[in-house]
Amino acid sequence: MSTPGDEPQDLENGTEAAPRQQRSSLPSFLFITFALFMLTNGRGDEVSMTRDQYVDGLQSLNHQLSNYSAWLNGTSSNFSLPVQDPNTIPFAESFMTFGSELDPKLGSYYSNMTGFWHGGLQPHNLTSLNASEAASSWRHLSEQFMLQTNLTEIFELLGPWNWTRSNKLSLSAGDKLVPFEHGGTANKNIAVIHGKIDLSDPESSEELRLDFEGIHVLSTGTVYARAESAGRGMDLRVLPALVPEKYRNDSARAVEIELASRISKLKEKIDAGSFEQDTPETDDSPKTNCSFKLFAQLQPTHVPKELMDELEKEIDEPTGITTVKSPELSLEGVLLSQNCGILLEVKHAVGVQSQRLYGKITTYSGVSTLVNLALLALFRRQAAESSSAVGLSRVSRYTFLIQSLTDAISFIGHITLGILAEGRPSLSVLAPAGLACLLFVYEAQMAVLIGQIQAPEDAPTQQPAPPAAPPNQPQPSRGDGSATPDQPNPMPTPTPAAPDRPSFWHFLWVHIRTDPAARLWTLLSLSLIVVFRIVIMLSLPLFFIGSLYSCMWLMQIYRSARRTRSSGLSLEYLVGTTLGRLFFACYFLGCPKNILDVEPRRWIYAVGLFMCVQVFVLFLQERVDPAFFLPKRMSRAQTYDYHPPLPLPDPEAPEQTLGDCAICMDAIVVDPSLRRRSKSSDGKERPVIARASGILGKVGNARKTYSLAPCHHLFHTACLERWLAIKNICPQCRRPLPPL
Repeated sequence: MSTPGDEPQDLENGTEAAPRQQRSSLPSFLFITFALFMLTNGRGDEVSMTRDQYVDGLQSLNHQLSNYSAWLNGTSSNFSLPVQDPNTIPFAESFMTFGSELDPKLGSYYSNMTGFWHGGLQPHNLTSLNASEAASSWRHLSEQFMLQTNLTEIFELLGPWNWTRSNKLSLSAGDKLVPFEHGGTANKNIAVIHGKIDLSDPESSEELRLDFEGIHVLSTGTVYARAESAGRGMDLRVLPALVPEKYRNDSARAVEIELASRISKLKEKIDAGSFEQDTPETDDSPKTNCSFKLFAQLQPTHVPKELMDELEKEIDEPTGITTVKSPELSLEGVLLSQNCGILLEVKHAVGVQSQRLYGKITTYSGVSTLVNLALLALFRRQAAESSSAVGLSRVSRYTFLIQSLTDAISFIGHITLGILAEGRPSLSVLAPAGLACLLFVYEAQMAVLIGQIQAPEDAPTQQPAPPAAPPNQPQPSRGDGSATPDQPNPMPTPTPAAPDRPSFWHFLWVHIRTDPAARLWTLLSLSLIVVFRIVIMLSLPLFFIGSLYSCMWLMQIYRSARRTRSSGLSLEYLVGTTLGRLFFACYFLGCPKNILDVEPRRWIYAVGLFMCVQVFVLFLQERVDPAFFLPKRMSRAQTYDYHPPLPLPDPEAPEQTLGDCAICMDAIVVDPSLRRRSKSSDGKERPVIARASGILGKVGNARKTYSLAPCHHLFHTACLERWLAIKNICPQCRRPLPPL
């Protein structure tokens, strides 16, 4: 039975073994803490609207509807339709052409504008025209339009947004047809459209968001809307004032029906207790007090009205029937602000209908799922091939760490896409997101395991401690045989006071510096925090992704050249992983019609070419030499030689052995073909094991039966190879061993 003072023994070799270091729980604690921080430190400043706020909003809408209905019926009401400035429509016609009703047999307009639009912007400052604008044909219309503007209030109304740098527009719209009957006639020509407009600044990552509400006249493909800064709210009842007189009464009836529909939905929410979250007033996004009028015109198509209706029905409810080829969905328009003196010219905004976009998302999800499955299969196969200690000592931990960060970005990006997509497409995006999460976990575990195996490489060599003096030494005797008198006992040394207990932060810092696993988990956690925050804020710098892709195989090339050992990564894994990673990068940064509508970046092709060059270098390191690209003067010094010349015992000895193997304890027999005579320093010839030369020498060196470790322990070469496949430390003294 062992006692507390017993030293741990290596039962296999019968030697003292280093005590097993218990796995620290601190890295796991840090990782969980950082993960919880990422999950809980999102946009937690959003609060739910209370029931009282919903009830107040319902009462306000009921009051608006009652007054509006009374005005429509010609009875007494507190509502009156505002008068439209007569200069607005002529001024807008200087930048766009309003549509007219088409012959249904010759052409048509899209009737449903629900979807996502992207286009260019050309800003015009109406308070200070440049030389070309001053010479334009619309100058006098601009002057008439600005007569009612108070120039002293413009600066306060504009806000912090730089209007002259706005060059792109993104629009998300929901278009709802409002059919009704009036005077016995059915009307299906008016739709209520609403959504959001985002203006982007190329020199910053901020966006200015405007909410808009408007009327869509289907027969002419024209939109008349009002836009305000997000959160300010708009009164639907004033929309008919923007519409031409011909369609004003029908637009007013449609607005009344839409108000009643919104009141009904709000009542259902209050009864069900489902209160949505709203953006608080403390939102730090850019704001403006400018009021805008939006006039947009759909481009006509050459598709007859009957075929266009069939096409749009197939898009909304796919049945698989053959329809006409979808024409481009695009529009031109202007954003006019009379109180701020701003005109934003919308140039060729291209739209993608929601159902078509959701179909693209589903298709992308299927392809990306197959790609992630292939990446997972390649990784599992390579992990099985490199599962031994020798295999793990040849690969770089940073290669798998970079891949795990890439998969973390992929996971968060797919989850965000699923939230934005909503409905059935969001479920399809969960498949590649789950596989990306699985890849991240496996690759992070692989990086930690590699770090644990390679930790002894940089560990300082510990010198053996000098033997301790025996506790009781015999007293030396005098020459006459008498014992030397006892020396006086020294004064007892006072026990030093216990050192102060270090603080938690000091202990944490020391633990991270000394524990390789803690360092790796901390680095991984901090990287995940950065990735999570920048993805959630939708301001992910593209150079971060480019740098991850560019450095994916560089660390492996560096390790192979530094250790003068090939990576052991199969060509199948290298090529398959590179192509799989480049699929996502090239789709989002190279394809002009990706689902996120990210503008193509030319440099992604250079990154892909650079990754292919890295794979080719790794292939040459495997087939030629790990340091083939380095000149001899820069190449690393020769690795440790496990087969140095060793002296042999007397040739007349009965057993020609070098000793016993420290692993199997059998004798190490010397090959007689490797014996030669060598002169020692005293001029005598002594037998030593020689180095063979030429081709036979290479074969002989590879199959020598003995191996001498740096710690001077002797092994059979075959025994040491099997041992190093499990551990890369000496089985006797536990010191780290170089590769064999």
